[in-house]
Amino acid sequence: MAEAASIAGEIDRASGTPIYVQLREILRTFIAQSCPPGSALPSERDLSERFGLARMTVRQAIDALVGEEVIERVVGLGTFVRKPKLDLQVKLTSYSEEMQRRGMVPAAKVLSFEQIAASAFLARELQLEEGTPLVRFRRLLLADNEPMSVDENFIPAHRVPGLLDEAPPTSLYNVLSERFGLVMEWGEDMIEATAASPSTARLLNVDVGAPLLKIQRHAFVARAMVDYSVSYYRADRYKLWVPLQRPGIRPTRNYSSGYRTQ
Repeated sequence: MAEAASIAGEIDRASGTPIYVQLREILRTFIAQSCPPGSALPSERDLSERFGLARMTVRQAIDALVGEEVIERVVGLGTFVRKPKLDLQVKLTSYSEEMQRRGMVPAAKVLSFEQIAASAFLARELQLEEGTPLVRFRRLLLADNEPMSVDENFIPAHRVPGLLDEAPPTSLYNVLSERFGLVMEWGEDMIEATAASPSTARLLNVDVGAPLLKIQRHAFVARAMVDYSVSYYRADRYKLWVPLQRPGIRPTRNYSSGYRTQ
């Protein structure tokens, strides 16, 4: 835990800026310069003594930073610096490339790589006959050794002959493109909030019932559906970023840097 005495800055009582706002900004600077994600902050009592302030004023500054998701309270343990949420832009690009762009080391743990028969549900989603052979590819995606999402893809087996004869691909969409000529051209996503099941919670290292972002995707090559996927993202590590554009107005910003984990 950081020591309150090590926090630089002083409260200017003659300033027109509210005292709690001054403390909030002092703490914000201290966190940015000296506190890695997950580190504990000094207690309200220690901060109160360090700056000569009432506990209520210190709590007001802390509450403001909690509201901004800079820090978080853990009941019975204290106040900690939050890990920043990654902006999730749902586009047909590579998880590995996006994590590397962010300065993080991507990795994946293969949970299943097998052929299955399409259930009634999967057959409906992929617009196939029930019982059609599918390749099922399920992975736990990590960044800097921390679990980030669970992804499960279903691909008609006749589209990817021989795929299961080799080791699971490190980049599914790259293999589909380079080996089978299947370049995903467009897709449709359905995004909803859900709660972590016991099995998913165990994989993602979150509590059972913790909030997750669930994304179901149908990806197409021309008019043919080639991939149906379901992904579960940790809501404490992602926020959904959606650019909006009025119809008929030319975009003035480049939104090409978004990502989708595949």
